[in-house]
Amino acid sequence: MESLVIVGASLAGLSAARAARRQGFSGRLVIVGDDPQRPYDRPPLSKEFLAGTIEAADLALETETDDLDAEWLLGVRAIGFDALSREVILEDGRSVHADLLVIATGASARSLPPIAGLENVLTLRTLEDARKLRALVERGGRMVVVGAGFIGAEVASTAHKLGLEVTVLEKSPTPLCGPLGAELGSVVGGLHARAGVELICGADIEEFEVEDNAVAAVRLAGGRTLPADVVVVGIGAVPNTGWLEGSGVELGNGVVCDEVGRTSVPGVVAVGDCAAWLDPRTGRHHRVEHWTGAAERPAVAVGTLLGTDPAVLPAVKPAYFWSNQYGTRLQFVGDAGAGDRVVYEHGGPGEESFLAVYYAGEDPVAVLGWNQTKQFCRWRKTLEKLSTAAVQLAAV
Repeated sequence: MESLVIVGASLAGLSAARAARRQGFSGRLVIVGDDPQRPYDRPPLSKEFLAGTIEAADLALETETDDLDAEWLLGVRAIGFDALSREVILEDGRSVHADLLVIATGASARSLPPIAGLENVLTLRTLEDARKLRALVERGGRMVVVGAGFIGAEVASTAHKLGLEVTVLEKSPTPLCGPLGAELGSVVGGLHARAGVELICGADIEEFEVEDNAVAAVRLAGGRTLPADVVVVGIGAVPNTGWLEGSGVELGNGVVCDEVGRTSVPGVVAVGDCAAWLDPRTGRHHRVEHWTGAAERPAVAVGTLLGTDPAVLPAVKPAYFWSNQYGTRLQFVGDAGAGDRVVYEHGGPGEESFLAVYYAGEDPVAVLGWNQTKQFCRWRKTLEKLSTAAVQLAAV
């Protein structure tokens, strides 16, 4: 019986398993995950779960209609893959034969080595991380957040609402320079100030003052000291690909894939945060670290693996993500880096809602919605149509 092994048991792995059964795979299906928990939704960890308005059971991704007939190997890490024997090697000494392999091992939060492991210092990636952070937040006090990206901003927003005194430190001149660009990154950064949370951009941390295995204060260059009861580190993530070294699977900033998830090894695809797919519009490989990509792309990759109807390929949807901060709903789609100017199609900075469109010449390439769900959804559909048309034209 042919075996399909999925290494990674979060959203991307579960989506791949569902796609395999939906597309007719009837062989042995094995799902390996280093997290002992069944698949759960991560976005609420920094918001509703941290606030205590939902519990772990509310995060479950599996539904009553799931009938995967899968073998679940949870709480065990994959440490190697032999492409010749097709064996996935596990850290407990077992191995699993994989005629077909889906790599969905995700990414791990970056840490700050000088303070990693201290009692009041946390990253936020797993349910266990969120449980520890929630317990610390319930004590109240002063929180220092290192990194003003989406995770850092959402944690700061939730903690502030719960009554903590929060300071956010960002090394860049503005928050979210990468995904949004400097102009709109600065506008979104204004949410902190409007809520009464101090945001310090261009922050240079000189030293962490440690007492009794915990950070007592953060000292900045220039002498300012920030007392801290809790320190949250939100400085990005690194793909979990170390277990594939020496396997023959090409690695870069993640697992290098073509535009439909194929890797350099036949019968192996990669999805989710660890996968660097080729963008046929730009010719570049990059990772899409967002919920929608982990939910939608596995069906494409599994279709490639199983040789199902190529009419559904390739995945050309522009990247989409959302964030809730200080009562504001932010939605973004596209590639801000491709734009050369920003036009406010509705509202503007300082207003309760606006919609900003990034243009490259006369062509829209990205959209940011700020409490503008209806208008944003229309623009998102427009960008998806333009993206599909561009890929089809390039293929002619």
